[in-house]
Amino acid sequence: MHFPANLLAGWIGFLAGAVTGALMGLFFHRDNWLGGYDSFPRRMLRLGHIACFGLGLINILFALTAASLPAPESAAARIASLLLIIGMITMPLNCFLTAWKKPFRHAFVIPAGSTLVGIICLLFSFP
Repeated sequence: MHFPANLLAGWIGFLAGAVTGALMGLFFHRDNWLGGYDSFPRRMLRLGHIACFGLGLINILFALTAASLPAPESAAARIASLLLIIGMITMPLNCFLTAWKKPFRHAFVIPAGSTLVGIICLLFSFP
């Protein structure tokens, strides 16, 4: 495996998704928890929880895909690896921070941009 950090980041993302889901599950039965089901903070927590699984999966798929490339250690693949890990860390974190304080929403350019550019770099890694 050429990108074990992405494989590890992916599984850590799955673990974080399970833990955050279990923690939220302790409170979701309360109708008015965080302002109710449709409240902004509650939606952001749910998005952060799902982002753990989604970006975790993207990191795992990247590691498996890169292993099948003829030149998996290309500069584009190394950049993609780093950017996808950054996205994995910053997207859930940004969601949770935004649930706490709304102005953090302006920082979504970091996880969204790093994930977008990471995927584009991966596409440039193909022969």
